[in-house]
Amino acid sequence: MIKLLGKILLYGVLVLIALEILVRVFHLYPEDPPRFIDELNVEKRVPGYTGYSVTGNRRQNFSEFRINKQGFNSYRNFNPSESKNELALIGDSFIQGFHEEYDQSIGKKIDQKVDGLEVYEYGYAGWDMADQLHLINAYKQDFEKIDHIVIYMDYPSDFHRATYEPNYKRIKLLNSTVFKLRNNIKLFYYASEIGMLDSVKRFVSGKTKDSDNEAEEDIVDSNEKDEAAGTYISNFDSLLKLYPIEKNKTSFLLDFRTTPKEFLSYCRENNIKVIDFGKLFEKSKVPVTLIYDQHWNTHGRSLVAKSIVKSLYPHQEH
Repeated sequence: MIKLLGKILLYGVLVLIALEILVRVFHLYPEDPPRFIDELNVEKRVPGYTGYSVTGNRRQNFSEFRINKQGFNSYRNFNPSESKNELALIGDSFIQGFHEEYDQSIGKKIDQKVDGLEVYEYGYAGWDMADQLHLINAYKQDFEKIDHIVIYMDYPSDFHRATYEPNYKRIKLLNSTVFKLRNNIKLFYYASEIGMLDSVKRFVSGKTKDSDNEAEEDIVDSNEKDEAAGTYISNFDSLLKLYPIEKNKTSFLLDFRTTPKEFLSYCRENNIKVIDFGKLFEKSKVPVTLIYDQHWNTHGRSLVAKSIVKSLYPHQEH
């Protein structure tokens, strides 16, 4: 019996080692460059990291990222100057662009359409409107030199808070032993990404699948209420008072199809410029998002870039 248990344990370890090797050889695991909060309380990536982002359990999406000197995924370093024509593109994971090659990003697509333009991509997964407006305020000297600022807006997820606080708790968690093990044991990381460890995660957090679904239903129900919409507008208004924007050069990138009329009315009444990419998405006869992920695919990114160029540089597009 002892010999049998010993063989089972030995074979089990050998199987795990073999699977670890396979995951590494075929690069089935995603890479997540480390994060930190800088001296101006801006959360971003540690500069200088390169690697690959992987989506899907069979590497359905595989793309290279490059973290520049400023801590963002981009094909160039940022050097704002009053003598150049520049555009800052700010947003969450949709702008961060880990789902596409870093040198084929939205910013690069805009660059290729407008001669002499430099696009700076300030994208970071998980950012909301508070993070984005705080960024502009923290790097005020840089943004004062930039000609146009485009901020990606996702209603209502961007407007759940009216103030900004750096999330030191998240940074501490990402640097914890559990996450370090995940990053170093690629099989563990791969299993986590494809959902094989979801039951373990729920057990550790004390949540059940039913409770997760109930929470999602509660969120949907609350979003449909008029008072919730009023809260989101109020939060946005508070953020704009805390971090005033230069309205003549700032635009918000959004999808008219998923943004309530009340919110759009607020923007019009307060002379807040918006750029809609939803119309081009609606007309598209081919998918605009990834198959295994709701982030924009290459075609979707091209349409977003086209929307920005048509709005800001209608006479310079080629």
